[in-house]
Amino acid sequence: MSKKNKMIVAALLIACVFIAVIPFLTLKDAEFGGSDDAGSVMVEEIHGEYEPWFTPILEDFLGKEIPGEIESLLFCVQTGIGVGVIAFIMGRFVERKKWQNDSH
Repeated sequence: MSKKNKMIVAALLIACVFIAVIPFLTLKDAEFGGSDDAGSVMVEEIHGEYEPWFTPILEDFLGKEIPGEIESLLFCVQTGIGVGVIAFIMGRFVERKKWQNDSH
């Protein structure tokens, strides 16, 4: 890797850190909630009292509510697995096309 490429990579990594850190420093009193919470609040405002139909399986197993950080981690792992599966399938399609073109 050339020195120019290393500088570009370092600058991009620093930019990523700033993008991740700046919101937490500037929004000190902000509350970050999920769409599930916002949805239940909106239903309560429109219809009155809201009671969920079921509780998450992991919460039933643990006997308590899952911390938000763990929920985010599990969501990220789920997203990573999904992206990996999609990338694998797309790669197989590309390779299949290459093999078909080579055999003709």
